[in-house]
Amino acid sequence: MSTPDPSDTPGASGTISGAAMDRRVAKRSRSRNWRWIAIGIGVLAFIVVVWRLIPASGSTDIAAADVETGTVSRAPFADYLPVRATVAPAVTTFVGALSGGQVEKLLVQDGSMVTASQALARLANPSLKLDVLTREATIASQLGSVSGDDLALERSRLDRATQTASANYDFIKAKRDLSVQQQLHDQGFVSDAGVASYDEAAAYQRKRLAQLKSGESSEDKIAATQAGRLADTRARLSGNLAAVEASLDALVIRAPVGGRLTNFTIQPGQNLKAGDPAGQVDSEGSWKLVADVDEYYLGRVAVGQKAIGDGNVGLVVTKVLPAVTDGRFRVELGFQGKPPAGLNRGQTLDIRITLGATQSALVAPVGGWLDSGGGSSAFVLDSGGHHAERRAIRVGRRNPEQAEILSGLAPGDRIVTTNTATIKGNTLNIR
Repeated sequence: MSTPDPSDTPGASGTISGAAMDRRVAKRSRSRNWRWIAIGIGVLAFIVVVWRLIPASGSTDIAAADVETGTVSRAPFADYLPVRATVAPAVTTFVGALSGGQVEKLLVQDGSMVTASQALARLANPSLKLDVLTREATIASQLGSVSGDDLALERSRLDRATQTASANYDFIKAKRDLSVQQQLHDQGFVSDAGVASYDEAAAYQRKRLAQLKSGESSEDKIAATQAGRLADTRARLSGNLAAVEASLDALVIRAPVGGRLTNFTIQPGQNLKAGDPAGQVDSEGSWKLVADVDEYYLGRVAVGQKAIGDGNVGLVVTKVLPAVTDGRFRVELGFQGKPPAGLNRGQTLDIRITLGATQSALVAPVGGWLDSGGGSSAFVLDSGGHHAERRAIRVGRRNPEQAEILSGLAPGDRIVTTNTATIKGNTLNIR
């Protein structure tokens, strides 16, 4: 082993120092280790947050503030339908112009009480009046001709009766003369030839009377037929004359029934055509209620169902009009007993139509979820309330507060009651 050369070692005296043999080693900082650990935890947290923020396939995120929920429970279900009904007259009769013309004068005001056949307004129509006068003259001439025919028939009947009476008198006289001559013949004062001439005269008068009576019977039958035809013609012409005269009366607008006149808005100088509406007469004191109902209840509302109105007024469904317009159909209700005092046309009342008896049922709160899902599905929340899964269900009857659940849900389930029409997937993430 060789000895080191003193000249190769540092030092002023050429000796080796202990300090030169010990080299200083730097220690690694603990803070640097903790820094890396924090960075790793932060990255992991970032990954978790990103994973939670990115919705899973088939799921939708929604803000908790936009979500309303409700709990499914077993409770009494009142099967009724609330609607707002409008007061209307039980009977409305329309008033129209029977003939065209210009409104000349109003005789009553809108809203007045009127009686049947009361004059409401008068129309002017000069051309109609002239036409009526011409037709009246024509019909009067025809009636005069019929009267002349009747007079001729009566004169003919009187002539036949006169001839028959004269022949009968001649026959009686001939029989009396024959009887006198026969007595004289029996006494020998008159010959057989003298009696024979009287006998022939009596026979002639008998035959003549029989012929007149036979002809009179046939002529009477013909005359009766002609008289019947003339009577029909006279009746027809009289009817035509009455119709012509009534056409002038049609220029007066009259109330068809008694009641309160409404919608009587015609004005003087206004031109009306035949058939134009002029107003209507409402039955005063006799009312009904009219309500528009959602088409969902079309199969459940029927004639005869009971209803209750404001002040516990008893009502009954009297008519169901099944035609659906804008998603609604119309029902009419009548009062059971006397209607309340103070009702006016157009007034609205809140009523409840009883559809069935109150029964215990599994129910859920109503809301937009019924409209969006059509009652075929609902989003059921988990225990934490942060996620909801779509579940197929069946919904039965409904009232304004409750929907009857037939299947798919259980008591205690919490469901989303807001409208979920925009939710495409089957999972709802509530943030």
